[in-house]
Amino acid sequence: MSTASFLNDNFLLQSTLAEELYHEYAKQLPIIDYHSHLPPETIAADQNFENITQLWLAGDHYKWRAQRVLGIEEYFITGKASDKEKFQKWAACVPYTLRNPLYHWTHMELKNPFGFDGLLSGENADEVYDFTGSQLKSAACKPRSLLTHFNVEMVGTTDDPLSDLNEHKKIAADNFHIKVLPSFRPDKVFNISHGDVYRAYIRALAEISNVEISDLDSLLQALQQRIDYFHANGCRISDHGLSYMPIMVFSPTELNKTFQEVMNGIDTQASDDQDAFTGYILSELCKMYHAKGWVQQFHLGALRNNNTRKLSELGPDTGYDSIGDFQQGTRLSAFFNFLEGSDKLAKTVLYNLNPADNECFAAMTGNFQSEGIIGKIQFGSGWWFLDQLQGMTNQMNSLSNIGLISCFIGMLTDSRSFLSYSRHEYFRRLLCNLFAEDIKRGLLPNDIKWTGKIIKDICYYNAKNYFLL
Repeated sequence: MSTASFLNDNFLLQSTLAEELYHEYAKQLPIIDYHSHLPPETIAADQNFENITQLWLAGDHYKWRAQRVLGIEEYFITGKASDKEKFQKWAACVPYTLRNPLYHWTHMELKNPFGFDGLLSGENADEVYDFTGSQLKSAACKPRSLLTHFNVEMVGTTDDPLSDLNEHKKIAADNFHIKVLPSFRPDKVFNISHGDVYRAYIRALAEISNVEISDLDSLLQALQQRIDYFHANGCRISDHGLSYMPIMVFSPTELNKTFQEVMNGIDTQASDDQDAFTGYILSELCKMYHAKGWVQQFHLGALRNNNTRKLSELGPDTGYDSIGDFQQGTRLSAFFNFLEGSDKLAKTVLYNLNPADNECFAAMTGNFQSEGIIGKIQFGSGWWFLDQLQGMTNQMNSLSNIGLISCFIGMLTDSRSFLSYSRHEYFRRLLCNLFAEDIKRGLLPNDIKWTGKIIKDICYYNAKNYFLL
């Protein structure tokens, strides 16, 4: 069966107005993917993928979670089954994902770039595996060619402070026409309660920064060295994954004592120590970002590693995270106000994972904008569990009602897959349909030229100007 009946050129576009806005103003714009988890080593090596499983299923915990709901054995998900067997199992699951975003994404990603116009199922799994496999042998399906195919202008990877960034250096030396820039993700620096794992990390940080770390001052010196190094290699963005913003009540003297005790082998299990330590170190890092003119990102609201038995078997980031119901507003306000008080608040993108907090996040951004900067504090696009039709629509409606969607920097992939650029197409179609429906209902003037200009800004130009690309 063909997907043409629903996944056609006007998919998600529910009026001629929406069609005009998408095809004339949004469709052809380049993509600025300012936050992704694409592996820079894969872009640097630019080798063909062995098969569709390696390109599409490896590391994709969205698909893993769906398979577990359907009772598929772990052997065929993250286990030792062959790549073909894993694909066959996933294909058999796809018809049961109706109304889940995976159903749309799966068929969009098979249609573009592979040109497969059918509906994936267990019955045609072998055919699709071979059909995509033959294409993956060509130069057109190498990592850099795929980025070019999707009209990507910039990719922001996610990189630990310990990274030597050698892959980014190689990509730059190759004069690849797409910017592949590192992003600074220092989450492991905060984990003072992680015992030997934390001590080993700090020792590695000391080695790569060539700074002997003996106290908080020297820890911050080492982090400044890494920020300087990242900046010299094109980094202009930081990122942080937190359940909620840390507390801003702390004593640096007491935290210094706690840090030294931890480094001497005396573990702390106190959540207050962890929270205060994160608050102090993160606020100091944010001052460094401001001095460099970076953009800082905060991904908030995840409740991670819910299934401890599976965590011990499979490790983190394997599909056992969830939406948390944390209180966000008070801590967001206190953290931003602390930095604003000394005029050290950098451009900031906030991502919310709990849809109940959309209005809270949208309202918070308005408290800390600045003269001369359009949309300095951004309410970022729907993230993780919310980067789907309803989640993205809700985020855009909250932003429209409480902030200015005209200043929005738009979509990002936040993905490890080179096929996930269909999400930008998905977002653009939803955006155009959203504006078109308001025009049809008489809520906006029927000014296609001006509305089209706003859509172009959201899809491309706002991000280009925001990140100074």
